[in-house]
Amino acid sequence: MSKESPSHSLLSILPFWSSLLLLPVMFYAAVTGGWSFLWVIILCWGLFSVLDVVLGINPVNHNPNTEEKDLIGYTLVTLIWPPLHFITLFGLLWYVGQSSHTFAEKVGLFYAVGILGGVIGINYSHELMHRSDRLRRHLADGLLAMVLYSHFRSEHLLVHHKYVGTPRDGATARYGESYYAFFTRALAGGLPSAFHAECQKLKKSKRAWYHIKNPFYKYLILQTMCLALAYMIGGAVGVALFVWQAFIAINILEITNYIEHYALTRKYLGNGRYEPVKPHHSWNTGLTATNWFFINLQRHSDHHVKPNRPYPLLQTYDDTDAPQFKYGYIIMGLSALIPPLWRHMIDPKVLVWRERFYPEIEDWSDYDNDVIPLPVREGKPIQMTSA
Repeated sequence: MSKESPSHSLLSILPFWSSLLLLPVMFYAAVTGGWSFLWVIILCWGLFSVLDVVLGINPVNHNPNTEEKDLIGYTLVTLIWPPLHFITLFGLLWYVGQSSHTFAEKVGLFYAVGILGGVIGINYSHELMHRSDRLRRHLADGLLAMVLYSHFRSEHLLVHHKYVGTPRDGATARYGESYYAFFTRALAGGLPSAFHAECQKLKKSKRAWYHIKNPFYKYLILQTMCLALAYMIGGAVGVALFVWQAFIAINILEITNYIEHYALTRKYLGNGRYEPVKPHHSWNTGLTATNWFFINLQRHSDHHVKPNRPYPLLQTYDDTDAPQFKYGYIIMGLSALIPPLWRHMIDPKVLVWRERFYPEIEDWSDYDNDVIPLPVREGKPIQMTSA
């Protein structure tokens, strides 16, 4: 039986627009102050996790050959979000400067803004950066500049997708590594790794690292403009609140990175070579509601198999082909903040995964300790630039 294209009915499309529900709640929290910012957290982290229990798994896979022009009802939300996020972020910076809110209330409110930037903004930028047209790439860069993490585009496209599951990839968490150790490593290594990757890309086209084509010029300009605008609107306090929300958003991104590939290493084949990326190198879940909210990010295996496939067409896998989380990324991400709980939940699954997909490997110590060789490119080892 052939697979059908995604439905054009509002009943099918609107759930993927659920992120817009956060905006009126955010403005309500700003106006009322106090502990109202918690409603954003409850809606963002609570509602969709509860709905997952009610709605369960969605096993439907749509026709992956559907043309992108036929998906506009689904993809339009990622195009309108960047200006909405800009208005929300800088509008709230202006508003709290005119309000009578205490500094603690402002910190709480911009914690919620950081959640908005991490859960929605960076996730949508991820979808946009995988598209080929310039408009979507520019919108992705704008969203990342608003959380001071512009280099993520270079690191993700040039490093992560190529080297996932190997020691070269700073976004693949090691077995037994806590989130806090991973976050420190990712924060220290991501920027130099991304810059090195862009320099290597320029070198291939016989351009110097300082050539105008290096996107780090754009990253620097956009981030500087955001900080300058925050200062113009709110002074030093405005900059502090802007940096605070960016820090929260970056944490959410790195928590997501941590859980997506935790301990799922690719097999080393010798001579600096690794097996190709396969569906079982990503953690997945087919839960319905959180996939609405995360625009199918949890169908992560297929994203690595076909990185440029639009989110409505991402395919889901069962546990015969890819490891599965029992809960959605929200609950799993919160669990990662408590390392003993995380290891209790996931490490046994990792051991089952190893036995199922790699029964021939008896000793995993070299993988666990990251002492296997780096991948090679054109016969030469890739230099590791992350910590």
